[in-house]
Formats: sequence, C-alpha cells, structure tokens
Amino acid sequence: MLSTLHAHTASAALCWRRTFAGDATQARTVRRFVSCLLADHPCLDDVVLTVDEMVVNALRHTKSGQDGGSFTVEVRFVRDLVAVSVTDQGGPGEPVARDAAVTDESGRGLRTISLTAESWGWHGNDRGRTVTAVFEAGVMA
Repeated sequence: MLSTLHAHTASAALCWRRTFAGDATQARTVRRFVSCLLADHPCLDDVVLTVDEMVVNALRHTKSGQDGGSFTVEVRFVRDLVAVSVTDQGGPGEPVARDAAVTDESGRGLRTISLTAESWGWHGNDRGRTVTAVFEAGVMA
C-alpha cells in the first residue's frame, strides 16, 4: 500500500507538514492539527489514534523526546488514500509491532497501528526515522 501511495503521488495531492517541539504536551496539539485537516474524512478517528501513537513513540524512544528535541508530522491526501507520517530525530531501536502481555502497561502502539491502518512502515536510522501509516479515505461525508 505504501508503494501505491507513491504511485498516486504523481496525481494531484494535498500535503501538510508541521514541526513540533519534542514535548509531551504537543501530542494534544498534533491531534488538533490532524483533526482540523481531516475533519470530514471517514478515517479521521483512526488517523488521530495513529498519529497519537506515533508521537508518543517518537517522544519515548527517540532523541525527539530529549531536551531541545522536535518531530515533524506530515498528512497527505492522495485520491482515496490518507497517509500520516511522523519523522523523529532517531534513536537506538527500530520500530517493531509486537504483542504486549495483558499486564504490560505499554508496547501496544505499533500493533494498534498495524491493525488499524491499511499499511504502515518506516525508513531511516539512528539519526532520523519516519514512520508512515496509510488509510483508505473512503467517501467523504
């Protein structure tokens, strides 16, 4: 599905990008940003949940959550697809969707994304990484 998005990019696309301070209080601002952009889209709730998980992961697991850190959110709408990406400042681990135990207090973010989005993926390294999830936009209300 990610390759489908790239194939559709040649056609008319809408793209919004904004950089946020690497602070947990920015998660609310990101949710509001995405909600305003996709207010009438059927996939809005899934996209907002996904971007929230991505932001939390960037802040917890990468340099973006350290003093002076930042991250960038991008929302793209191409034909019938919506893609949301979060680019962080890199970290030691690689994003992996895993099954968390019932008693685990965290670790469900990427699994949730993998179950909600049509597809998801990432690219980058310990100096910067982008996680992207793609959704079918469906018919606008």
